[in-house]
Parts: sequence; structure tokens; C-alpha cells
Amino acid sequence: MPVTIQRTHRLIRMAGKISGRRTQKAEGREARLQNLRVALVNNMPDAALEDTEQQFAELLEAAAVDTPIHLSLFSLPEVPRGARGRRRIAEVYNRIEELWNSRFDAAIVTGTEPRQPDLRQEPYWKTFTQVMDWAEENTRSVVLSCLAAHAGVLHRDGIERHRLAEKQFGVFEYESAKQHFLMQGAANRVCIPHSRWNEVKQPALEECGYEVLTYSRDAGADLFVKKRKRSLVVHFQGHPEYGAKTLLKEYRRDVKRFIRGDRETYPAMPHGYFDAEASNLMIEFREKVHRHKQEGILREFPEAAVAARLHNSWRPSAVAIYRNWLRFVAFREAVEPAQFLLAGAGRA
Repeated sequence: MPVTIQRTHRLIRMAGKISGRRTQKAEGREARLQNLRVALVNNMPDAALEDTEQQFAELLEAAAVDTPIHLSLFSLPEVPRGARGRRRIAEVYNRIEELWNSRFDAAIVTGTEPRQPDLRQEPYWKTFTQVMDWAEENTRSVVLSCLAAHAGVLHRDGIERHRLAEKQFGVFEYESAKQHFLMQGAANRVCIPHSRWNEVKQPALEECGYEVLTYSRDAGADLFVKKRKRSLVVHFQGHPEYGAKTLLKEYRRDVKRFIRGDRETYPAMPHGYFDAEASNLMIEFREKVHRHKQEGILREFPEAAVAARLHNSWRPSAVAIYRNWLRFVAFREAVEPAQFLLAGAGRA
């Protein structure tokens, strides 16, 4: 079913790309089905703001099957924005204050680029905690993505994140750590993209009552959950919503930062992402940069050739997990997460 982005006086259909108004036939069909209202609190930096809207809309559309979803956009107002980001927020997003007296079936909260070692010192911290307090009382479930997952466990349980020696960047394989309805129909080993400099550790999570659902010896915990008040809080340290080219775009931005002198070392290629030919193209370009480090050389970055070889290996797992999540959110009886499979609603 199509995903619609809903704002006061505006309803935009989103199916692959944002398009025009819905037909009466489509509206009639959706009216006969149970609509799910999802709040997307998108805090990504300007360069990724619209891509993130698209990624979540496409993932939800693939996962929803026959359930129409109305997606309402919000953002923490204290997140630093340039002119482009402020214009997008003003045109398409709802004011964050509209959340406080609203109820949604579910919510998704993204992270943003951290600027302080201690997240509690970020300018948006107070509003983020308000969003968490609201979500636990006014949704059936909330997904916290990447930095938002770190902020969530810090806010509720005081779990500190730890700086990694190297950026965890690429596609990593995780094992299913326990039986849970969210993993129903997903493979025992799932691939998930990551892009982060910090992590929260499995022992600290489990000591505070979190269920770790996917784990890797090399990359730590990825998906973990905990029930709070009325809401199941779902945490991803990674980004199952990413599109096939998202890591490539981020890698190019990191290369650009090196060429400009904003970082000292040339970035490592994303783990488990490029095939042999794409890796060779990137190695050749890296050697060119080391010979002629000037910004104009970025025009020779082999983006198109590499993009043609990329494969979204994580999409089947991402769709399976989000499909189970949407089924849980849509289930009419207020069962506990542990009882969901017994209720028969988690079957594929």
C-alpha cells in the first residue's frame, strides 16, 4: 500500500517518489482498511534530510503489504540547520509542539550528527527527552535509529556510549540472538548497514533489562528492545532503512572532507559493501588523490560506475523486521510483546 505524508491541510502520496494527489478510488480502498498513523521525527542533517524521508517511506511501503500508512513529519527544532534544511522543514514538517497532545500508532525517531561527546550537552537534548516521554505514553511502539538509540538508553537508564577505535562503517552480518516476534521470517543471519563512531555495549543493555535480538562478535549489538509504559521501544544501532547508494554517498562526503583538509586520513572503504571491481575503482581513485590532492579531482570520483554494481543485500531482512513491527502496531488487542506470537498475529 502507498505511504502518505500528512501535514495540516496537506496529504502527499509517497510511493517511490513524492507525487501528486491521490485518486478517489485509492482513497476509498484505504478507507476500508485500518490506517496506521506513524510520526517520523527526522533529525538527520540537511544533506540527508530528504533522503531519510524517502528511505523510511519506501521501507514502510514495502513492509506494509495491505495496510495504508499516514506518515507525519516532525523534527527537533534545535538541530542545527542551513537555509535548505530550514526551508524543507517549514514546507513539509509539522511543529514539534503538535505532538504533545496527539496520539499515534507508532513513531520513528532518527539521530543526527553529534557535536558534543556527552549527548546531554546537545542543544536538542531537552526536546528529545520530551519526545521520548510523549512516545512512551502515546504510541504502541517507537523505533529509535542510531544516535537516537544511544540517546534513548542514556536518558532512561544512564547507559553511556563508548567511542570506537575506528568508524563502524559498512554492511555487517548479525546473528539472531533470541526468538522474538520482530525476527519472525527473517534469516538467522541478517545484514545491516552501520555508520557510527560510538556504541552501546550488550552487557550494559542486558543488565538494564533490554532484550538484544541481533548480535555480532565483531560489531556488537544491533537490534534491542524494551517495553516502557504503553510502548515497545525498538532500538537499532544501524540503519536498515538505508537505500543501496546511501553508504556510497556518505563515503564520497568523507573523501571530500579529506580532500578539503577537514580530516587527516583518507577514509576506509565501507565494510562488506563494494564488490572486487568497485573496490579496485575506489583504490585507483584514492591513489589519484594522494598524487594530486585538490578539490577538482572529486569530479573523477567513480560514483556512477560503482553505483551500478551495488546490491541492497539488507533489504529482505529490513522488510521482514519492519513488517513484523507494523503487524504488532496494527494488532487490535493490547497484548504484551512476549504474547504477540501466541496471539497468532506474528505469523508470516
